Amino acid sequence: MPYRFLSINCLAMLLTYTASRAQTTSGFTSYTQTIPGSNQTYAMVAVPGGKGMMGSPPDQKGHQPDEGPVHSVTIEPFWMGKYEVTWDLYDLFAFTNMEKEMAAKYPAADANLAKTDATVRPSPPYVDMSFGMGRAGYPAINMTQYAAIKFCAWLYAKTGVFYRLPTEAEWEYACRGNDKNATLAYSFGNDVSKLGEYAVFKGNSNGSYKKVGTKKPNSFGLYDMHGNVMEWTQDQYIEDYYKQKAAGKVNEPYAPTTTLYPNSVRGGSWDDDPAVLRSAARTQSAPAWKIIDPQSPKSDWWMTSASFCGFRIIRPAKTPSEADIRAYYDIKPIKDY
Repeated sequence: MPYRFLSINCLAMLLTYTASRAQTTSGFTSYTQTIPGSNQTYAMVAVPGGKGMMGSPPDQKGHQPDEGPVHSVTIEPFWMGKYEVTWDLYDLFAFTNMEKEMAAKYPAADANLAKTDATVRPSPPYVDMSFGMGRAGYPAINMTQYAAIKFCAWLYAKTGVFYRLPTEAEWEYACRGNDKNATLAYSFGNDVSKLGEYAVFKGNSNGSYKKVGTKKPNSFGLYDMHGNVMEWTQDQYIEDYYKQKAAGKVNEPYAPTTTLYPNSVRGGSWDDDPAVLRSAARTQSAPAWKIIDPQSPKSDWWMTSASFCGFRIIRPAKTPSEADIRAYYDIKPIKDY
């Protein structure tokens, strides 16, 4: 896939957490996460574990070499965001003053603002990172993978619930929905004429992203898995990773990030053609996604030229150890050029 060049403390400290439905692993159901100290919620969809196929066959229209060979993956159950993370929620993380204002408005809901005050947060951006395309109800964009992970750390501090980015395998498994047939280009099949029913893409976006959830969901009930904005995964992008797995050279469920570029983003965006929106399509991040950043070195937090890139989060059904949680959240930024 070519580069794009476009404009966490003991669980005993569990904070206030409520859900619209019971959501223990013994009763694995979808739920809604409330955000203490605010009027914001985030809907989480239960994605059952199982086996699935990853990648695409060479004869699939739009197939790229980095999508092969097709291989089987075994996925543990997890919850995934029903929608991409919106500005409404991301702004609470990114802007301390906004969170304080919300806590003042809903004082009974949050007695832990001091804890989240200590959360590392983004530096203020030089420009409006929505670029005028819309904010309330629209997907947050232009954040780095590091920023997306730190958002998850902030959310853990707020709720006591472990959230993270999906791996590429988890993302593709969730995108395909109930049908794991790798010969299908999209979650709904191969008929590209139906893409507009499920996705905001170059052919119907009129040059900008749209509010989340305006199109049909896939069979798991997840919206905008195809299009609207691309979504960060946990993985380093390695072009021949599937071939390495097939040869038994790697056994990890994902490729850990060791260098700043490239990392894997999935799903395609409002500015992409249908091929990039396919379930198996992989996109790699690139330095050009920060091309108008005036800082030197460039920001750890913002990607000034990635108005097509956002994220959604998952919660594994099995909560990791506190040590593993801290290791995931307490990463250090990799300095940019």
